[in-house]
Amino acid sequence: MLTSLLVAILFLISTIFSHSKALRFPQELYNLSSNKIFIVDNPSAPPSSSASQIPLLSPTSHAVSSPLVPALFIIGDSTVDCGNNNFLGTFARADRPPYGRDFDTHLPTGRFCNGRIPVDYLALHLGLPFVPSYLGQAGELKDMLQGVNYASAAAGIIFSSGSELGQHISLTHQIQQFSDTYQQFVLSLGEDVANDLISSSVLYISIGINDYIHYYFRNVSNVENLYLPWGFNQFLASTMRQEIKNLYNINVRRFVVMGLPPIGCAPYYLQRYKSNNGECIEEINDMIMEFNFVMRYMTEELLHELPDARIIFCDVFQGSMDIIQNHKRYGFKATADACCGLGKYNGWIMCVSPQMACRNASNHIWWDQFHPTDAVNAILADNVWSSEHTEMCYPMNLGKMVVAKPE
Repeated sequence: MLTSLLVAILFLISTIFSHSKALRFPQELYNLSSNKIFIVDNPSAPPSSSASQIPLLSPTSHAVSSPLVPALFIIGDSTVDCGNNNFLGTFARADRPPYGRDFDTHLPTGRFCNGRIPVDYLALHLGLPFVPSYLGQAGELKDMLQGVNYASAAAGIIFSSGSELGQHISLTHQIQQFSDTYQQFVLSLGEDVANDLISSSVLYISIGINDYIHYYFRNVSNVENLYLPWGFNQFLASTMRQEIKNLYNINVRRFVVMGLPPIGCAPYYLQRYKSNNGECIEEINDMIMEFNFVMRYMTEELLHELPDARIIFCDVFQGSMDIIQNHKRYGFKATADACCGLGKYNGWIMCVSPQMACRNASNHIWWDQFHPTDAVNAILADNVWSSEHTEMCYPMNLGKMVVAKPE
């Protein structure tokens, strides 16, 4: 058993570093407060096979003639990371096959999925192109006017969540990057135009799950003994409340705040807790439901507190459980097994090789240990946009929010 574990670890490390390059990017040093993030690249070295194939999406591809909003800005974790972690020294990267195999380009881009992530679908609904990653573009104004994605896999609400995996861009740093983008708009467009652009655009926030996976459940800093689940949830929600107010002070007025998914049903925890027949782990899901309840109440309070703000909260747990419980109606056959991975439920070893992946991801709910397939992302995005399959956004869906007139 020990020998097989060591072999698996060595295979994992060798596979990750054999595909360590993604989109080509100038060598830079990002000094973010006390945490220095080095962009991992060596311009003199030849790109790896995966690097030379990964495309930069065209700024105009997939867009329609008249967008409903000027731009879509995204803050979050691996649920919405579209390639920022490609440039960081971390194990939390999706810049290698089989990630991206069912994407529009059929190549890995840094998305933790076989295809599109939810914000890709929402960008199309809004009439916008796919949103570029913050570290994957050169900082030119024209590349940022229709939105920027700051999300970083392994990031959490707590600064150090996910740090054992390597570098990531924390929530606080992502908001600082957004503020820097706003300042660039002010300098290039003028304050009035910049304020109008930001206030008319949509800011999408999807973060928090790593504070459980990589912090609370690992009992970092003895947190489980210091906080009962309810207290920990309250702490995270109060931190999010302040960050939303900080974003409001940068003239953001339209917020989509995503709740957390049912990771008690994720293949990683099914195998770890030795689920017999794929039953979800209730003690984990109870914490997630509680967090979502607190977050929904918090966003309702902010609606009354912040003038002209439009904030919707979308309960991903509710939408995901609808898919799991009614999987046959949605066309899914595998509700517990990941499409890609090793071990029971394919949840023991992460997805690192095309040989580990199933042939057809469209009938699976889970793509890897923690992330859903493109098919699930499409359903959830439809619910966020128009409540097409089930009501999961409150007090309204995104489609209604963008056409609603200010009160």
